[in-house]
Amino acid sequence: MDTHADNLPGHGTRNNSPRADRRIAWSPVRAYVLEARYEFLRLLRSPSFSVPTLLFPALFYLLFGVLMGSRGHAGASQYLLATYGVFGVMGVSLFGFGVSVALDRERGLLTWKRALPMPPGAYLLAKMAMAMIFSAIISLLLAMIAFTAAGVQLSAGQWALLWLINVLGVLPFSALGLWLGNLIGGQGAPAVVNLVYLPMAFLSGLWLPLSLLPDALARAAPIWPSYHLAQLALRVVGKDAGQAVTVHVAVLTGVTLIFAVLAARRLARRS
Repeated sequence: MDTHADNLPGHGTRNNSPRADRRIAWSPVRAYVLEARYEFLRLLRSPSFSVPTLLFPALFYLLFGVLMGSRGHAGASQYLLATYGVFGVMGVSLFGFGVSVALDRERGLLTWKRALPMPPGAYLLAKMAMAMIFSAIISLLLAMIAFTAAGVQLSAGQWALLWLINVLGVLPFSALGLWLGNLIGGQGAPAVVNLVYLPMAFLSGLWLPLSLLPDALARAAPIWPSYHLAQLALRVVGKDAGQAVTVHVAVLTGVTLIFAVLAARRLARRS
C-alpha cells in the first residue's frame, strides 16, 4: 500500500528500533558531556584563565620547592608539593566559578542558558567537571616536577591519593566560588576573588610552614578550609600536624554544603 508512510516519523518500525530508543535515552547524558567538554575548551582557550591557573603552581614549585630541596632543606620539596597542589586547586575553583559565573551572569549568558532545552544543572556540573580536569592536570604537572627535578620519592598509592585529594578538593572552593560569583559583579570579581584567594593561601600555610608565622596567625589557621585540605595532602607525604582526618573531612564537607545552599538560594532569587 502506502510504502512512504513507513519512512515518516511515527510510522513503521524504524523509529521504534532499539537503536533509536537507545539514542533517545542517552541524549540527556550526551548533553551533560557536551556542556562539560565545551566549558573546559572555553576556559582552556582563554589565556587569562588557563595560563596562570596551570603554570603558576608549577612555576612556584620550581622556584621554591626544587630550589629549597636542592639546598638541603629537608622535607621542603614534599611539603610544598602538597601545599602548592592545594594552591592550584583553590585557583581553579575560585576563579573558574567566582569570576566566570559573575561574568556569565553580567553578560546575560545564564539567562540565555535557562532558555535552552538543556538538562537542569548541566551548567554547574560542566563547571565542576572543568575544575576537576584542570586540578587533575595541575596535580600531574606538580608530580612530574617533584619526581624528576626535586627527587621526591613516594609510593604509587601515595601519588594516586595525592592526585585524588586535589581533584576532589575542588568541591568546597567551587561552592565558595559559586556563592561569590552570584554575589559580586563581573568587573569587580577578579579583585574580590584575589582578596579571598591570596590571604587564605598564605594564612593556611600553603606558601610556608605555619611554624614560621606569628603564633596568633598560626593558631587561627584551622578556620580556613584551605588549611584542612592542605592537612589532608600533607598527611600523604608525612608532613601534617597529626590531627584526625575525620575533622578535616567534616570541615570541608560542611563548607561545601553551606556555600552550596547559600549559592542555590541566591540563584533561586535571580531566576
